[in-house]
Amino acid sequence: MKAKPQLARLGLFDAKVPRYTSYPTAPHFSNDVGASDFGNWIGAIPPHSEVSLYVHVPFCRRLCWFCACRTQGTQTDNPVIAYVETLKAELALLASRLPEGVRLSRLHWGGGTPTLLNPDLMRDLAKSIFDVVPLGPNAEFSVEIDPNEIDDARLDALAEAGMNRASIGIQDFDSEIQKTIGRIQGYDITRKAVDMIRARGIYSLNADILYGLPHQTRARMTESVQKLLSLNPDRVALYGYAHVPWMAKRQQLIPSDALPTPEERLDLFDTARRLFLWDNYAEIGIDHFATREDGLTRALDAGKLKRNFQGYTDDQADVLIGVGASAISKFPQGFAQNAPATSAHTGAIRAGNFSTSRGHQFKGQDILRARLIEALMCDFRINTSEILRDHDISASELQRMYHQANENFEGLLRITEDGLFIPPEARPLTRMVARCFDDYDLSKAGHSSAI
Repeated sequence: MKAKPQLARLGLFDAKVPRYTSYPTAPHFSNDVGASDFGNWIGAIPPHSEVSLYVHVPFCRRLCWFCACRTQGTQTDNPVIAYVETLKAELALLASRLPEGVRLSRLHWGGGTPTLLNPDLMRDLAKSIFDVVPLGPNAEFSVEIDPNEIDDARLDALAEAGMNRASIGIQDFDSEIQKTIGRIQGYDITRKAVDMIRARGIYSLNADILYGLPHQTRARMTESVQKLLSLNPDRVALYGYAHVPWMAKRQQLIPSDALPTPEERLDLFDTARRLFLWDNYAEIGIDHFATREDGLTRALDAGKLKRNFQGYTDDQADVLIGVGASAISKFPQGFAQNAPATSAHTGAIRAGNFSTSRGHQFKGQDILRARLIEALMCDFRINTSEILRDHDISASELQRMYHQANENFEGLLRITEDGLFIPPEARPLTRMVARCFDDYDLSKAGHSSAI
């Protein structure tokens, strides 16, 4: 890793840049894309192709203070039951427009807390999905599981439905940090959830852990990562906590004076990173780690790693359909986002319409720049021959873009006949390098800290 003084001089500790899980980023979406566009894009999916489906469940029994996701608290099942009925109606609308023979390559239930659905609701929702678009032969069905909100009956229902990958949010195992971020989840209850999952033959496990939380130190990060490693996850996402209390009001409960400095955040990340590498995990992009046998590692080795709203993925489908309030879909034509508010989403679906409220139709150099940014975020390199083969750009223009980016980083990047390469010592700057290829107004890009 490059010395801190040079990283500081290049702006790493001050820069606010997008996470680039899409291009353009969601703040650039507009209401120029609506329900008719979404319906037309669904109808344009090639028959007998594979697509991905994301189902958003925006409910939690308790609202964690650190979380900036679109969620709402509920202590009863009534709103959840009503919401599942809305999802079923939305799926029926999809069925009316979806070409024949389409199958799922990936299905993911996220939130919120999908596991607060009772077993019957889980079975009902899964059946409704598979009646519209069944799982393909090598499909992956993953669910975000809250260890505090799971039991044998619900895991039985998920296993029966075909879940073959589980995702568990951990954040940090330190009790003081958990209290400060409003997320009490001890190691023992997490270990029990993992054992219950694997007892049902579900061996693929994702885990999320955060750095940059209040009161985090190298010693505490080391202890949390070692506990996480004892669970033997296949994939780990090491995300930086984004403190945005002006956007996520619940974060106002977290004391900002207890947060680590940007320099300390880098130390925390590097502490965790070294532990994963020492345990023989492969480094995937800027913030993921995976076992050598995992699909992410195979995709990386094959040059097929992708990036979407859920982070890094080995999914090769060209279409991602988002179902539920605020869910975002991606098509070859552009992005479409459902109405964020549950009430607005439900109202549109009950009226027999898709709830698409905003999005973005690709234009100009969008697809080219999206690929340049994705290549940097996934592989730390841009392959010139690939770009010239697949996109309408001259070699001289591409080289000009490379050199312009390199000038911003004191010549740290490597430019060869093959393309542009970010060497290991410069990789903390990856999102800043990607920003050089972003053609949109960065003041609207929904920035977060570069580290």
